[in-house]
Amino acid sequence: MSERALRGSRLGSTSYETDYGVDVAPRQEIAYDCPKGHHFTVPFSAEAEIPATWDCRTCGQVALRVDGQAPEEKAARPARTHWDMLMERRTRDQLEEILAERLAVLRSGGIDPTRPHRKSA
Repeated sequence: MSERALRGSRLGSTSYETDYGVDVAPRQEIAYDCPKGHHFTVPFSAEAEIPATWDCRTCGQVALRVDGQAPEEKAARPARTHWDMLMERRTRDQLEEILAERLAVLRSGGIDPTRPHRKSA
């Protein structure tokens, strides 16, 4: 092989960098306990805000911090139904009036109940 040939290593091979002279950020290990009895620790930066819960690595359930308290339960908003949104826009009297108008059109033969309603051009 020629002396001028480039020599290298394949893509994805070991790095030639070393950890010599590198200062790692200060860390802290936080312990968590799973409801199924699994115990594990998670490394965090010293400046990080530590969460009260963490997903268990073994079973995926929500684990609580060993030295922490359970997080406060947030009040969940009830799901808004179609009826709730409709009542935000109209009063009951307006809805009854619209229903009476549409039933009158349907009974007079203006709308074929077996076919979708389309405006004629």
